[in-house]
Amino acid sequence: MKRSVRWSLVGLAAVAVAAGGYVYYRHTIRYPSTDDAYIAANVVTVSAQVTGRALKVPVSNQALVSNGQLLFELDPRPFQYRVQEAQAQLALARQTVTADEAAVEAAKATVQDRQARLQNASTQYRRMKRLAARHLQPQSALDDARTTLDSARADLALAKAKLNQAEKTLGTPGQQNQRIRQARAQLKNAQLDLAHTRVHAPCSGQLSGVKMQPGDMVSAGSAQFALVCNDRYWVNANYKETDLTRIRPGQVADLSVDMYPGHTFHGIVESVNPASGTAFSLLPPENATGNWVKVTQRVPVRILVVDANRRYPLRVQTSAEVSIDTGGRTKPKGLARGQVLSNTQAEALAKRKGLTSQRPLTLER
Repeated sequence: MKRSVRWSLVGLAAVAVAAGGYVYYRHTIRYPSTDDAYIAANVVTVSAQVTGRALKVPVSNQALVSNGQLLFELDPRPFQYRVQEAQAQLALARQTVTADEAAVEAAKATVQDRQARLQNASTQYRRMKRLAARHLQPQSALDDARTTLDSARADLALAKAKLNQAEKTLGTPGQQNQRIRQARAQLKNAQLDLAHTRVHAPCSGQLSGVKMQPGDMVSAGSAQFALVCNDRYWVNANYKETDLTRIRPGQVADLSVDMYPGHTFHGIVESVNPASGTAFSLLPPENATGNWVKVTQRVPVRILVVDANRRYPLRVQTSAEVSIDTGGRTKPKGLARGQVLSNTQAEALAKRKGLTSQRPLTLER
């Protein structure tokens, strides 16, 4: 009797283990997970677009800043002088163009005068020719009229040449003249350089690596510090290629961040990388023939965090664990493959899943 009970218990245990294994297998199939995942956000490298000496640095390392807030200001005086110089050059260009336009008008008037003189000289010559043919005027008078006609023709040709030269010197008349446009462009560049002496935050977030002090020399294009934008977070989850069979953009995911044990974030699959993580590395692995061992590759899956919370601030490149529901939970209505959630879609997803978002994300694409 005892032996039969013992075998019954063993059988029940085996059935329980088998059932548990089957349940676990089905769970892993529906909810593929990975702990090879890291938090990411937009990180802006803050630098100056002009070279100058730092005048004001109203922020400090790790400070929270808002979109449009002043980060630092360079000494504006050299750039103000360049603006004044460019303004003077523009005024000078306009004066020069006005003078050249006047020269063109004067040359046109001279051409008209020389044309009138030529017409008069031609009339006088024809008259003298008729009178000389009738012996009413001496031949010398006809010669003088011919000389006057030739001189009038030469004067007209010279006047036209000067008009052509004046028009070429002027170029395009009015405010579209090349010299005015060039001076106006130089003024705009100078004004733009002056505006670049004040560097503002392109997004709201937290600063990192701020070491700048007033008086430091700042070179154009050199990185000064980083700004981690807090308007949009996502998780780069490296899944085994064997887990990608059922993963699709738009599926809902649960995110556990190592910093906050017990608190679950929620997200949605935004995209699946078209290649493994090593495909675009500087030196991708290459297995030699005859020495090949098959290794399961990892493929990055990007998951958008839809309920970032100020009470649980996320940190870039910190570890997380991701579980994706590839089964019954419905993706947001109207979400196409590869599409990024808008604010409205993210909030709708949060409400439908009973989530509370302390700070709705601003998603820009």
